[in-house]
Amino acid sequence: MDEPKLTRDSVDENQNQENLNKENQTLDLKQLEYDIIQTLKTCYDPEIPVDIYELGLIYRIDIHPDGLVEIDMTLTSPACPVAGSLPLEVERKVKDLPGVKDVIVRIVWEPIWNKDMMSDVAKLKLGFF
Repeated sequence: MDEPKLTRDSVDENQNQENLNKENQTLDLKQLEYDIIQTLKTCYDPEIPVDIYELGLIYRIDIHPDGLVEIDMTLTSPACPVAGSLPLEVERKVKDLPGVKDVIVRIVWEPIWNKDMMSDVAKLKLGFF
């Protein structure tokens, strides 16, 4: 029986398929990042009528290809009354998204949050303009 011969065209076709698969994975990660951000926009500090993403409390979102999501966030102050519940809410909501296998939420205090970290949308809602 003859062995299939690899031609330049078949090698190029395989490479194109690999590139397409990588692009699709990249697009999925971009979609997942969008979905995570939209989910974070449903989380609120009950004392402030603006979501935590627009408030600038989310410092980092890192999505690993295996479905692990790492989020660094802060609070408006160390004495924030939702310090115990808000990170758990973020973890639960993000973990419920399709494609997310696990979530690690870290509370960080550097840099210290201030009103300049808010989006223009948040500043407008809170009357800072």
